Amino acid sequence: MSLSHPTTLLAEITHRCPLHCPYCSNPLEMIRTDAELTTEDWMRVFTEARALGVLQLGLSGGEPLVRADVEALAAHARAVGLYTTLVTSGVGLTQHRAEKLREAGLEHIQISFQDSDHQAADRVAGMRAVPQKLAAAAIVRELGFAFSINIVLHRANIDRVVDTIELAASLGADRLELANTQYYGWALENRNALMPTSTQVAVAAEIAETAKTRHRGRMQIVYVLPDYHETYPKPCYGGWGKHYLMVAPDGRTLPCHGATHITTLRFDSVRDRSLRWIWEESSAFQAFRGDAWMQAPCRSCPRKAVDFGGCRCQAFALTGDATNPDPVCTLTPLRTIIDAAVQNAAAEKVYRFRYISLEPQRL
Repeated sequence: MSLSHPTTLLAEITHRCPLHCPYCSNPLEMIRTDAELTTEDWMRVFTEARALGVLQLGLSGGEPLVRADVEALAAHARAVGLYTTLVTSGVGLTQHRAEKLREAGLEHIQISFQDSDHQAADRVAGMRAVPQKLAAAAIVRELGFAFSINIVLHRANIDRVVDTIELAASLGADRLELANTQYYGWALENRNALMPTSTQVAVAAEIAETAKTRHRGRMQIVYVLPDYHETYPKPCYGGWGKHYLMVAPDGRTLPCHGATHITTLRFDSVRDRSLRWIWEESSAFQAFRGDAWMQAPCRSCPRKAVDFGGCRCQAFALTGDATNPDPVCTLTPLRTIIDAAVQNAAAEKVYRFRYISLEPQRL
């Protein structure tokens, strides 16, 4: 099997965040400030990533703006030839910081919104954040960044998807990502409260398709389908360890964002190894490349070249074995796990969130 080169690096430079969104996909045990990589560490990682073939970089978190070195990191990324996106809540994106990021060469900013309804958005975020988000969006447009908006869809906001689309259009977004909740980390803890019904999902998908035509040429709309309501699993980043890698705040390097939840794997750190060695040699990146690891029915299924067995993180989270078929797939008896979860969520009458608690942050 020939080894491909990664094209995308997600740099989670911190887990600190002023928001407490109950669908956060970060691990339940988040990384503390004193364990974060230094500015120099991150710069070395970006240089090694570009040498490895990476073209796109996401500066993410948590909230990356809680770190004072974001501008320096963006400048270094630009210097080594990476196209860089800042993935932010918008909280803390002042005019001054945005101008500094523009001067540093940052190309793209993605701002998350929790809801088109301001009160509902603040409830989900765990703080009054909408005014700061709206101000940040205006600054992003004024300074000419490529501008994306991300909204995670769940039971409490999916019925307002029409208003959500119009909000993004009114703010001048170039791209809107309507991302149905993926159930890892805190989202899995809050699954019953977050999961929409099949009817809600179908209606939202139809609305999104219609809106794509209406906004074509002005705003790209991406509707990320919810796994639990699908027939087959999605291909995980085009296959495990094929195109994508993520570096956590403490330097551990993973093939995807959710892989921290697979406790049977050991993830090497850029503090100890080069990024190239981790990509080419580490046991974690080799674990699910190819198809030798697959169990039945995946190994003999023609869909293995389409979805690569589905999501390893989801298989582990729901079955305790990352080599199992993704339970989303209707071709496996494990699908009963998904069906039961959907039914249990639909029967839930009281929707109480368990909110994230890490280190209190102010920006």
